[in-house]
Amino acid sequence: MMNAPIIDPLQGDFPEVIEEYLEHGVMKCIAFNRRGTLLAAGCSDGSCVIWDFETRGIAKELRDKECVAAITSVCWSKYGHCILVSAADKSLTLWDVLNGERITRIVLQQTPLQARLHPGSSTPSICLACPLSSAPMIVDLNTGDTNTLPITVSDVSNGVAPASRNKYSDGTPPFTPTAACFNKYGDLVYVGNSKGEILIIDHNSNKLRAWVPVSGGAVIKNIVFSRNGQYLLTNSNDRTIRIYDNLLPLKNGLGVLDDLDKTIDEIDSVEKLKLVGSKCLALFREFQDTITKMHWKAPCFSGDGEWVIGGSASKGEHKIYIWDRAGHLVKILEGPKEALIDLAWHPVHPIIVSVSLTGWVYIWAKDYTENWSAFAPDFKELEENEEYVEREDEFDLILESEKVKESDVNEDDEVDIMTVDKDAFSDSDMSQEELCFLPAIPCPDVPEQQDKCGGSSSKLMDGNHSGSPLSEEAGQNGQMTNHASSPLEEDTGGTRIKRKRKPSEKGLELQAEKVRKPVKASGKVVSWKKCLVELTMTTKASLKVYDLGGDFTSLYPWIDIRKVTDAT
Repeated sequence: MMNAPIIDPLQGDFPEVIEEYLEHGVMKCIAFNRRGTLLAAGCSDGSCVIWDFETRGIAKELRDKECVAAITSVCWSKYGHCILVSAADKSLTLWDVLNGERITRIVLQQTPLQARLHPGSSTPSICLACPLSSAPMIVDLNTGDTNTLPITVSDVSNGVAPASRNKYSDGTPPFTPTAACFNKYGDLVYVGNSKGEILIIDHNSNKLRAWVPVSGGAVIKNIVFSRNGQYLLTNSNDRTIRIYDNLLPLKNGLGVLDDLDKTIDEIDSVEKLKLVGSKCLALFREFQDTITKMHWKAPCFSGDGEWVIGGSASKGEHKIYIWDRAGHLVKILEGPKEALIDLAWHPVHPIIVSVSLTGWVYIWAKDYTENWSAFAPDFKELEENEEYVEREDEFDLILESEKVKESDVNEDDEVDIMTVDKDAFSDSDMSQEELCFLPAIPCPDVPEQQDKCGGSSSKLMDGNHSGSPLSEEAGQNGQMTNHASSPLEEDTGGTRIKRKRKPSEKGLELQAEKVRKPVKASGKVVSWKKCLVELTMTTKASLKVYDLGGDFTSLYPWIDIRKVTDAT
């Protein structure tokens, strides 16, 4: 039951709270590289921003003058040297990440909602595109040629897929967007269609090799493999996320399908495809909210495949549900009052990244609490201070008890400093040529640059951030209050744009000019010859001006008096 005493949380390695947020325009979709060191985000203005995920700084911005439409998907190549970007202007653009140069740009007949590079090649030349109102297709990035894939069993006729069309032959409405993905090494394509069927296709020969019907027959909206290729996830219109166990080997799946074709002897080709499909996929788990009957958005696996996440598709909700692979709901993450449009789990660490409708990227991480007893095996916490008796050899470099023992370490052995240990979730085909980091764009924090652009300094201090979901408003008492929808208590400075800088001298002078106005009191003008300008150092700088009067310099020599001419 979904809402069981919410929820006896199983202690697992999954995120719990919003740690930080990223802001750069209006971001629509996200994707990690294979090691999780770089995060690519597609924006509504047609640009693609690459964040260094370790420093939370912008490392590269890819912008094409020919593309000003919103980005619909981003995909990294196997070793991170290329990024494929699909956009609402029907274009596919392949970028060289290191140089920031466009490799190729192809315009399709339909808007691609999703595009995926071939995962088996470090320099892919083909991709899988899922258009808005036509069947998925294989696109040759070198020539621009497209090959439409079959999307139903009845489409198969001598291994040739039908041409793209806007309506079915029986006059039914246009295509529902069809989901498709490569398997781990890209020799097969798995298609989820609007009839609730999973088709396994050899994209090289464009031949349908197996057919797996999904219970209920609802439209399949998403289909994705786990990182290790062992599990397949589908998200259907019947509000159910299904996990299938991949029974084919990760490599040479086509060879196994050829053997199955020879062993299974059926006159009816459809029944034969179904029998082969039963040897390829087996239903493992189903996830759903039986109480609210919620639709799911952008479901995916964790990096190690142990957890499954799905975002709520309800308007105005930013909820992320986390299940373990056994089917138990272990956590519900609740974010700001904004709809969720995309999700990604970090390939290595227990971190989730989500995109809100307003274009902000939220980073969810584990809420670590200090456990002092973990620092040393013999550490114990005390209720109150106790007198400690120091041992005689406590601070000796070599303990008396260790002096008797002979060291087993041979000091003449060479230490290997070149071999890199693999992380827990690394693939077996890790390459030394993999692109993991990019030089970050420098943003020096020096007063000289602010002096050259006094107007921008003023904007930093007086800028209105009310349009952001984490905006802060200054109260009359000088304290800061967070926006109601904000899950954070302060700006963590996660972006290069929102970095807080120390005001320059010129900036202070500009602020002083604003308050050089005569103030009438009891029918006469008050002298401003002696006044104190106090700058409160908050996220929004504000000025407080006090009429001090009298000679107080001798009493308070530490106060800096700014002399201003008399108002006439």
